Amino acid sequence: QVQLVESGGGLVQPGGSLRLSCAASGFTFGSSAMSWFRQAPGKERELVATISSIGGITNYADSVKGRFTISRDNAKNPLYLQMFSLKPEDTAVYYCTAGRIYWGQGTQVTVSS
Repeated sequence: QVQLVESGGGLVQPGGSLRLSCAASGFTFGSSAMSWFRQAPGKERELVATISSIGGITNYADSVKGRFTISRDNAKNPLYLQMFSLKPEDTAVYYCTAGRIYWGQGTQVTVSS
């Protein structure tokens, strides 16, 4: 059974940092490209970052370039999203996905003073 479980969300002040984690199981993690998406209230789900199966290629939405870093540990199966310089517009539910086929339940990130 495929499971993706996100954690690490919370409330943070503007300019702060958070690291999201996604624990993956039930599929060949090391063979799957992985992504983070987010969905803000009233908006469509949008792609935040993608990482290739062996981690050599990453891509980011323009809105997060230079502030967010996606990474993975193929030995232990977590996916990470390190977020720096957070802005109120980063407030959303963040989801990890394996190939846009399997999805986690999401973790809430709220950036507010």
